[in-house]
Amino acid sequence: MTKLSLKRTPVGRGLISLTALATMVGPYVFDWNETHIRNPKWPPHAKFHNAQTMSMGAALSLATLYHLWKPGRSRASLDSATITASLYWFTQLSAGLYPGTASVDPPGEDDWPQLKFALPILGTILVGYLTERRRITRN
Repeated sequence: MTKLSLKRTPVGRGLISLTALATMVGPYVFDWNETHIRNPKWPPHAKFHNAQTMSMGAALSLATLYHLWKPGRSRASLDSATITASLYWFTQLSAGLYPGTASVDPPGEDDWPQLKFALPILGTILVGYLTERRRITRN
């Protein structure tokens, strides 16, 4: 029976990979419906920006996974993966700083439901980064 070694098991990369998958799939799950991209009240340009946001989540996720799992991984690759994994969520949080924005459309209550995803995902990315950095430093 093979003994599992945390020194060799990329738990940190696994955690960051899970957040990348959530970033890739989540925007489509939450936005491909009548409240967002199929909302007849939204003008075409608003739908354009929503589509851009969904595509950006997928692109950042693919970049994250590439940097995490490409051959010849390094600390620089881990740093790049961590940054690309975090960008979508930091920009989502920054959206509230712009004039006239709201976290939901009326009649919903503007109580920032995105926080229940953004903060835990950013925390998971941080734990994954610190875990993987420690693992590669020891090897």
